[in-house]
Amino acid sequence: GYRPKYQQLKKELEKQFPGKLEISGEGTPQVTGWFEVTVAGKLVHSKMNGDGFVDNGIKLSKIVAAIKEALALG
Repeated sequence: GYRPKYQQLKKELEKQFPGKLEISGEGTPQVTGWFEVTVAGKLVHSKMNGDGFVDNGIKLSKIVAAIKEALALG
């Protein structure tokens, strides 16, 4: 399932941005394949739109860059 992948991403982001993020997840038992990351209201990663799982450094870097940008603006 997606829960372990979500937990892994959450752990990595909390390590990089301690105390600065509010990370939430919601299981959707009726739908498979829904995995999205939104930063400051902007969708930055979507498995449904072709981004796949956050399973490599390139995908993680894209999310980290969006978080850094949002924190700089906030």
